[in-house]
Amino acid sequence: METDSVQSVAILGSTGSVGQNTLAVLALHPERYELFALSANTSADLLLEQCKQFHPRYAVLKDASKAVGLAARFKEQGLKTELLVGEDGLSVIASDDGVDTVMAAIVGGAGLSSTMAAVNAGKKVLLANKESLVMAGQLFMTAVERPGAVLLPIDSEHNAIFQCMPDRTISEDLLKTESGVASLDKLGIKKILLTGSGGPFRQLPLLEFSLVTPSQACAHPNWSMGKKISVDSATMMNKGLELIEACWMFSCAADRVDIVVHPQSVIHSMVEYVDGSVLAQLGHPDMRTPIAHGLAFPSRMASGVESLSWSKMTGLTFEEPDTQRFPMLALARIAATERGSLPIVLNAANEVAVDEFLHERIKFSDIPVIIERTVEKIPFEEPTSFEEIQQIDLRARQLALASCTNNGHSVSLGTRVAKLHGAVTLNATKHEVKH
Repeated sequence: METDSVQSVAILGSTGSVGQNTLAVLALHPERYELFALSANTSADLLLEQCKQFHPRYAVLKDASKAVGLAARFKEQGLKTELLVGEDGLSVIASDDGVDTVMAAIVGGAGLSSTMAAVNAGKKVLLANKESLVMAGQLFMTAVERPGAVLLPIDSEHNAIFQCMPDRTISEDLLKTESGVASLDKLGIKKILLTGSGGPFRQLPLLEFSLVTPSQACAHPNWSMGKKISVDSATMMNKGLELIEACWMFSCAADRVDIVVHPQSVIHSMVEYVDGSVLAQLGHPDMRTPIAHGLAFPSRMASGVESLSWSKMTGLTFEEPDTQRFPMLALARIAATERGSLPIVLNAANEVAVDEFLHERIKFSDIPVIIERTVEKIPFEEPTSFEEIQQIDLRARQLALASCTNNGHSVSLGTRVAKLHGAVTLNATKHEVKH
């Protein structure tokens, strides 16, 4: 793709943290980008405001129950934006011929189908949805081999790793290498060092974990993120999922990736080379930096993020992660090593457990218990299709929710089973709302 041409961008998940930061970066460079489409899950009000400001050609609302009302408001406001509804609407805007670049920023397994649609259509995919690789690593990376498809990491850690790798041409080849090839050896890389802040409970006594509230778990000391990712950071499951993602993204074994706790969140990750050199990417904990890097790649452009103040930096510290405090790190490393169905089950159970915690139906300390129970109950498989991935995902969610019910808390199982079917929908009916 020509870097001096205007790029047409579709944002999957525009009302989330990454989506809103993407819009902020795009607003700085109207001469370089045009907004093709926006999407939201249930946030109809915010989606309307975004459409009023940016005037995309399409908008997608996944929640069909709010679509008619939103379409009426589009008409009242005189918006020319065409409203699509549901999972198929997401696939449409991800794969349309008019789209050059797709920001895949839908949180969780719900983002898999539309992200795959973008890859299959040969788009430049900016991947902020780590679950696509966690759940469908082999199939996803095989699809990236298709002509035209370009995969760039947007998670701050993986983007940092990418920036610390050698010449961009070599790195681009690395991201398109079939899984299993010893790509790190070819690049002279000894280790990938994945950093994490340790979250808000890095020093909280373990006995107090059962008393943690959702608001406390969502109060990250450094980053401003959505609720689900904030809880994942508090349990450090986010780092476990990132470990799995890194293994697929950079075609390496789990033992080539070390997790390092770095409370200041200034170094976003590092790469250690065989000659003893360690390259690190530093910056403020602000998602606009990796977003701008991905949008402009292979060039650079302003993100709106201020420079680091070196004189005010009192020190950078590092420590080993505490697997007793954060047991999901050990389980995630096993999943990254064994692959197959294990990462799918791990992710599904985590999504259910976090949702139950956010709704105050289980305790914070119950989250790893629910995940471990679910992993133990589902036999190991090697899924070979997205349909099989979907079946494993759904079965894991059902068992995880049942474990929440059996955990001694009041959980209305029947009223929430239906929503599990929408978590990973690979085949959906197209809906369109005219206005």
